[in-house]
Amino acid sequence: MHKYFLVLLTATAFLVSATASAQQLPALTAKDYARAEGFLGYNTLPLVDRSMGAPTWLAGDRFWYRVLTPQGSEFVLVDPVRKTKTAAFDPAKLAASLGTASGKPYEAARLPFRTFTFSPDEKQLLFATGDKNWQYEVASGQVSADPIPALSASAVASALNEVASPDGRRVAFLRDYNLWVRDTKTKAETALTTDGIKDYGYATDNSGYATTDKPVLLWSPDSRKIATFRQDQRQVSDMYLVTTNVGQPTLKTWKYPYVGDQNVISIERVILEVDQPKVVHLQLAPDPRGNTGCLNLACEGRMGDVEWSPDATQLAFVSSSRDSKRVNFRVADAATGRVREVFSETVPTFFESGREVTNWRYLPKTKEVIWCSARDNWGHLYLYDAATGKLKHQITKGSWAVRRLVRVDEKARQLYFLASGREQVNPYFTYLYRIGMDGKHLTLLTPEAGNHAATFAPSGRYFIDNYSQYNAPPISLLRAPDGRVVLPLEKADISRLTAIGWKPPTPIMVKAQDGQFDLYGLMYTPSTLDPGRKYPVVNLVYPGPQYGTVSATGGWSFAAARGDNQALAELGFVVVLIEGSCNPYRSKSFQDACYGNPAENTLSDQVTGLRQLAQKYPYLDLNRVGIWGHSGGGYAAAAAMFRYPDFYKVGISESGNHDQRSYISGWGERYVGLLTPQADGTSNYSAQANAPLAKNLKGKLLLAHGLMDNNVPPYNTMLVVDALIKANKTFDLVVFPQAQHTYGPDAPYMTRRRWDYFVRNLAGMEPPQDYKMLPKTDPRDGAL
Repeated sequence: MHKYFLVLLTATAFLVSATASAQQLPALTAKDYARAEGFLGYNTLPLVDRSMGAPTWLAGDRFWYRVLTPQGSEFVLVDPVRKTKTAAFDPAKLAASLGTASGKPYEAARLPFRTFTFSPDEKQLLFATGDKNWQYEVASGQVSADPIPALSASAVASALNEVASPDGRRVAFLRDYNLWVRDTKTKAETALTTDGIKDYGYATDNSGYATTDKPVLLWSPDSRKIATFRQDQRQVSDMYLVTTNVGQPTLKTWKYPYVGDQNVISIERVILEVDQPKVVHLQLAPDPRGNTGCLNLACEGRMGDVEWSPDATQLAFVSSSRDSKRVNFRVADAATGRVREVFSETVPTFFESGREVTNWRYLPKTKEVIWCSARDNWGHLYLYDAATGKLKHQITKGSWAVRRLVRVDEKARQLYFLASGREQVNPYFTYLYRIGMDGKHLTLLTPEAGNHAATFAPSGRYFIDNYSQYNAPPISLLRAPDGRVVLPLEKADISRLTAIGWKPPTPIMVKAQDGQFDLYGLMYTPSTLDPGRKYPVVNLVYPGPQYGTVSATGGWSFAAARGDNQALAELGFVVVLIEGSCNPYRSKSFQDACYGNPAENTLSDQVTGLRQLAQKYPYLDLNRVGIWGHSGGGYAAAAAMFRYPDFYKVGISESGNHDQRSYISGWGERYVGLLTPQADGTSNYSAQANAPLAKNLKGKLLLAHGLMDNNVPPYNTMLVVDALIKANKTFDLVVFPQAQHTYGPDAPYMTRRRWDYFVRNLAGMEPPQDYKMLPKTDPRDGAL
């Protein structure tokens, strides 16, 4: 080989090597990812101790609850009268007896059950584990067992989809589009309806975006009647999904009404008499399927916007118009089905009595109605005369919002409710108040700063107050109705959590784009934050008007982890959540800011807010801003990349409803209005679509969707994919062939891909190759 050629070859090789070296990105290692994974919920939640579980009430206002400890768990029995906290049973004795009887060793702090039932005389404790039902004799400490009968998959599904009567004697269930009841002792089954057919059945649960096999109904207090409906979806549009498998795929079809459809799902209200089966049809036209507190008819675990009188002779309910602008309060005679109009309310945008709650009560003894409305710009309680339909007076008032009507004491004529915004600390913190029905003597019962939740004893003589803040762990107290602390219950211990370097998010406040509202949020920074460095910013977004970013990721209470916010921060990012305008829980004008214009998506608030934060925190690098979101957040994240292409450099859009005309009518028509065609061929929905703006993409965009998503069908994302292709734009796509809306078992893979995308494209670093997330259960529940 010629000497000159050898020199040239060597020089060329050096140049190629140097170029490759110059182009090689700095790398994060699997160890870096593992450290970040340590801040995900399945690793942080097991490090929180003494957080109180849900109470189970017993006679005499006593109750028991389970609490997790570093060693495992404890079952605590509380007696409010004696002001005592004791062990609900002897765990060591039970563990020893159970170990002897089962042949398996058990520890007192690691018993193989989370819940149990006392016998009526409280002499036995009943629980299930393995394939047996166990009975523990409290006095003797002896255990005995009966095998749990083997159930077929269909039998298990049937049991999960039954609704028990208040007296426990019967359960209601669906069979062949009709409602049946089963006697829990004799197992005898009785059909309450017989004329139900496909797409015109009784108590069926299909709102389009959510379907279950559990009947939607409300038992009467005496367990002798059922309030429900016959759902008519015969003329409603179909939705289709196709499975991915070897061989012939399966076509999944169900009824799914779209914005602008002539026909949407409607319900014909009925009352079913159970002892001697009879169908009483309420005498009114069918209602569009809707609810003043929920997008689905099933609300708070039961049929929402329906309430029985105590003697079961009357049924009060609320009918909503298709666009949710008009609501009618009505009362039906349970025997005849005759319906009486009591009052109505019409609003210019949409009516909601609350979020995921039914915030009204019918008081037949005094012929009154407690009603919740935001007619004066704030959610407040009003008292109506149920006989005349006339407003008696407004009960609560002020620049703050009632969030949940918790309890009505008819005898004392007092209301207990959760509200936010009155204490001027954080407008999203909720506190419990009491007020007379005359609107006098408003009393704050839970004065400690934080987010309070109240659980009343059945007698109303006590309530459990659980409260916390985003930066302060839960405290649980037993209080009297006047707010006086009867007994401290639990105070969560996060010392093991902080030992791994965990820290709470930083609270932030910025001005909205229009300068009118103060916006609140949370900011996550690396635990090893160096204020002298510049950090790329990831903006997590979930737009209104039904939740909001912080509210959709755990709210303002304490959380050991909110998704992967802190974990992502540990990889070298600052993660910012801003609760923009257009979201609930504050004033009606705040929530209505985006009415009719979902494309706004709070994005102007996000951009304005990030610029304000960068002035206060110079380590935020606004030349490297990314955004991501899921569902409504996926819609907003893609919109951000198309509408603010010079600000957002990297976006990840997961399961986005990118065009409300391809999503469920109940969402769009509530928050945008009925579809109104324009003379130019457009409509009031045209401007909200993401696909027409895909041509604006400048940065890096990753789209993701589950192909079996029956909430936001995958065609929403495919519309954007098609537009990007036609615009000759480069983008990335991840599909999950077997996954529904939140990806299920594939979710850890999506988390890893999300990290990889931001690390590579926003931080300019190379992620470890194919890092695998390893979710795990709390070891304190490992025996279950």
